[in-house]
Amino acid sequence: MAKTNPGRFFEDYAVGQVIAHAVPRTLSGGERALYHALYPARHALCSSDAFAAACGLGAAPLDDLIAFHTVFGKTVPDISLNAVANLGYAEGRWHRPVRAGDTLRSQSEVIGLKQNSNGKSGVVWVRTRGLNQRDELVLDYVRWVMVRKRDQGTPAPETVVPDLAKAVAASDLVVPEGLDFTGYDFTLAGEPHRMADYEIGEVIDHVDGVTVEEAEHMQATRLWQNTAKVHFDATFREDGRRLIYGGHIISLARALSFNGLANAQMIVGLNGGAHANPCFAGDTVRAWSEVLDKAETSAPGVGAIRLRLVAVKAGGVPGALRGEEGKYRPEVLLDLDYWALMPV
Repeated sequence: MAKTNPGRFFEDYAVGQVIAHAVPRTLSGGERALYHALYPARHALCSSDAFAAACGLGAAPLDDLIAFHTVFGKTVPDISLNAVANLGYAEGRWHRPVRAGDTLRSQSEVIGLKQNSNGKSGVVWVRTRGLNQRDELVLDYVRWVMVRKRDQGTPAPETVVPDLAKAVAASDLVVPEGLDFTGYDFTLAGEPHRMADYEIGEVIDHVDGVTVEEAEHMQATRLWQNTAKVHFDATFREDGRRLIYGGHIISLARALSFNGLANAQMIVGLNGGAHANPCFAGDTVRAWSEVLDKAETSAPGVGAIRLRLVAVKAGGVPGALRGEEGKYRPEVLLDLDYWALMPV
């Protein structure tokens, strides 16, 4: 009997299947330091214990995307080890902050299957839940991924495409207990702009750019224990190039968005997302955001702002997302729709 894990192929999935992922991971301040070394992350709530305490949270939580990458990375050996590409996200919610010392584990349920017309691969939809050491739900989200088939002769499964919400309702967002922005220090946060200063439809050019290095991408995939072959093994693709992990682009774009959205402090909802085009080492990533919606919350001084975050490479123009045929422009790398908490 083989002792090694070749990963699941498309025909190994069935709707309703629940997969408990190995291996739980205890997070520490080391993950925060490495995250801030890999990305120019500067949002004050996750950077400063004193700032977080003044906002009613006590010690600063780890960056929201640390929790996302950790939970996501646990799923890779079971969901996307043999992936062609990670395609998109929906219905994501952060349910509670993660702090140093918390241990996270993941489990996924297969909620959809659709074989591609070429018979060589298919799309798998899963709902993933991240739980802490107290079995409390930390975050959950849906993602769909294109996975190779082991045997093209295997009959296609019944097609099941899940009906997913276009966005998380503002009323369903979870605001961390105790969060209070009535005494918010805009000087320490880095910018004076509150939610009332942003208009729906406004486009913000985040100005700065980061050139992607192979070494940094490889460190990131190892940090999040993402073992997908397309990121590690240069022989896995016909062009001999390693795809940059999509989560690496998400974190780069989120960090770049500080310039113009410094007060969008916590990500609490993931409405949708697509990795529109591949990114490779040497590409320079820039970002722009569009304000899609604003909503009140029950927490004092705290509002929710819905943002489209777009990462682009050379040639990208703020506000330019799709071409005449409705397809993503070739320079667009990421189209991410999320909710963040911001002082009103």
